[in-house]
Amino acid sequence: MGILSRFRDVMKANVNHMLSRAEDPEKSVNEYMRSLSSDLGQVKAETTAVLSDESRAKRALDECSAEVKKLQRYAEKSAESGDEDKARGFLEKKVKLADKLNELQAAYERASAKAKMMKHMNDKLVADLGQLEARHAELKGRMADAKAQQQANERNASAGRADADAALKAMEDKANQALNEAEALAELRAGAQEDDLDELIAQLERDVNAQAGNNENTSPNAEEELAAIHEKLKNK
Repeated sequence: MGILSRFRDVMKANVNHMLSRAEDPEKSVNEYMRSLSSDLGQVKAETTAVLSDESRAKRALDECSAEVKKLQRYAEKSAESGDEDKARGFLEKKVKLADKLNELQAAYERASAKAKMMKHMNDKLVADLGQLEARHAELKGRMADAKAQQQANERNASAGRADADAALKAMEDKANQALNEAEALAELRAGAQEDDLDELIAQLERDVNAQAGNNENTSPNAEEELAAIHEKLKNK
């Protein structure tokens, strides 16, 4: 019988040992679950036939046993009534039937043993399958936790990048503002210097004119000095 030939392998199978050596536990769990489900389906299908054989063997054994007991009673009653020949005949039939009874007893024991093996395999497969289903659920839970953690890490990384970008933008804005302020201050100072220069030239011109008013005969040296001052001030 198909599945019974694998009885030893099924009973010796160790789920935990198998999973501990698996390179890919989730893949191994799925494959082993499919294998166990297939074996369990075969066990259930063959169990029906085995139990049927056991029932037939038991019924045949009971009938033969009842017939043997009946012949024994007939022989005893015949002997009690003094009919030795009849009693002997019943006993001879009983002896012949005893060989058949032994055969039926052996057949029943074999069928009963097969039925017990099928029950043990069924219980073992159900237990292993339940253990694998629990392990599979555990693995799925871990995978879900890992995925959730990964998503959280990605969100945190995105938030970190956003914070870094915001900080850099703030620094850039601050630098631009400082640069603008510096440029504006430089422009103001440059404008002030030009105003001061114009005012200084105007003052000198007023002084020269005033001097010229006091002394109409300004010497050529004074004109040259005034030109030199103008040149000096423009070169600043």
